[in-house]
Amino acid sequence: MRRPLLLLGALLGGLTSLPLIALSYLGEQWARLPFVPFDLFDWLARVLPGGLIRTGIDAIVRFITLMGLGPISSNAKRIEQLEGILLVIVGGALVGLITALVIRRTNWSGASVGTVAGLAVFLFLAAIEASLKRLSGNPGATLLWLALLTIGWGTLLGRWLAAREFASAPSTVTDEFRTARRTLLLKLAGGSLGVALAGWSIGRWLEAQVQASGAGQSLSQLGAPTPEPTAPAGSMPTTGGSSLLTPAPLPTPTVAAGEITPAPGTRPEITPNQDFYRIDIDALPPVIESKSWVLQVSGLFDHPRPLKLSDLLAYAAVTQPITQSCISNPVAGDLISTSNWTGVRLGDVLRDLGVRPEAKELAITATDGFYESVEMRDMLDPRTLLVYGMNGDALPVEHGFPLRIYIPNRYGMKQPKWITHIEAIGHPGPGYWVDRGWSAEARPQIVSVVDTVAKDHIAGGRVPIGGIAWAGDRGIQKVEVQVDGREWSEAVLRQPPLSGLTWVLWRYDWPVAPGRHTFSVRAADGTGALQVAEQHDTFPDGATGYHTVTVSF
Repeated sequence: MRRPLLLLGALLGGLTSLPLIALSYLGEQWARLPFVPFDLFDWLARVLPGGLIRTGIDAIVRFITLMGLGPISSNAKRIEQLEGILLVIVGGALVGLITALVIRRTNWSGASVGTVAGLAVFLFLAAIEASLKRLSGNPGATLLWLALLTIGWGTLLGRWLAAREFASAPSTVTDEFRTARRTLLLKLAGGSLGVALAGWSIGRWLEAQVQASGAGQSLSQLGAPTPEPTAPAGSMPTTGGSSLLTPAPLPTPTVAAGEITPAPGTRPEITPNQDFYRIDIDALPPVIESKSWVLQVSGLFDHPRPLKLSDLLAYAAVTQPITQSCISNPVAGDLISTSNWTGVRLGDVLRDLGVRPEAKELAITATDGFYESVEMRDMLDPRTLLVYGMNGDALPVEHGFPLRIYIPNRYGMKQPKWITHIEAIGHPGPGYWVDRGWSAEARPQIVSVVDTVAKDHIAGGRVPIGGIAWAGDRGIQKVEVQVDGREWSEAVLRQPPLSGLTWVLWRYDWPVAPGRHTFSVRAADGTGALQVAEQHDTFPDGATGYHTVTVSF
């Protein structure tokens, strides 16, 4: 056995996987065919143990935060996608090594060995696509495309590895032989990179065309009205613990109420769609055609029936200002956003379907295999929406088009996107992340963040400090700021907030003193409960602890 051949097998396997990746990407953009790297990543994310997945998520978030790379959600997706591409390259190198080993130890032709290797890869990928339920649209085309890519790649790889310059060498290696081997290797490398670059470039062009043609679809184009945002029914609890279904004002803050001028550098009160965080189990978001989409209904209903998007649009539309957060959001992380969400009250739909009294929970399934189950009391809450619109536009693809759900006072892990099936059940149901060890309830922690210490906007000897505070549907009663560990001082809140379901902007004007100073923030929710001071990571119930920043003047 010659070690150089095995190393060449690994090198060529990894190198020639680049055009395989590029052509797969081109097929995905051209005809929604499988993009192998991302599907491989998605499959691993579903089958690996929950603890391992959690460790990977934490590592990615910490890396992004420590390196200061910017928004967590978008950078996390890029890292996940890069991991998928690296998985294919490493897998290609492994297949190349095994192919070289078999060629060396058998009398089979290189093409035959490569074809068998490509066939094995094809069967593996076909099994992955089947497990991800991505063969339902056009399985013949999908399987044919995968076969052409993998078997063709394997056959060529085997032929190249069996070439005289690679598979054999004279007893005395001459300069002429070394030159011939180097020339062939450079040709294969150049050809692989050329095909990869061409496939990637055409794929990017197609992606840009699709984005340009589908950008900014309005609710009116979807066939839905756009009502003005209103305070959601029952969104503001009182300290007396009144029913969540009864509208009531928030407790009156002890500081002056009114419309504040946010401190310069405070995040926008409404998050633009393109900046809204995205966390899900998909390297690429599922693309669903609204005309063919149907919401399947089953279980404990008197009148279950499939619902088209037009059926849902026939209900009265409701637009609610809503803040949503990921349970994986670290203290002061950016996995939290606010937008005006438009949809229909789920309770109205469930009652029309004749939901039975014995139904305890509603199990929800998404097209990507995500699933969740939430108690019926929450589902009948008038604030719970089946959402199809976001900030006046149709729900973007990456945020769940054509339908997602909003459930008040729950982290995003309990709220599936790309919904395709609801089932009323008489028992507690499973949840995707619950099954992997995360909180069964996923009730939001109290959150407060210093967005800015605007030292470039000092006026009258005071520096404006500002940020946001949020506590699910419990509202925010007060926000306090501490400087250098001294007494806590109350900030001014934006009153009234957009709604009892959104974050609240706060501002505190501090009398400047020269030197280096540390600012901490904490909040109390609408019931008077104070934010948890103890630092705790996100697993399993969401991060806790005060946010602190240090600034020099």
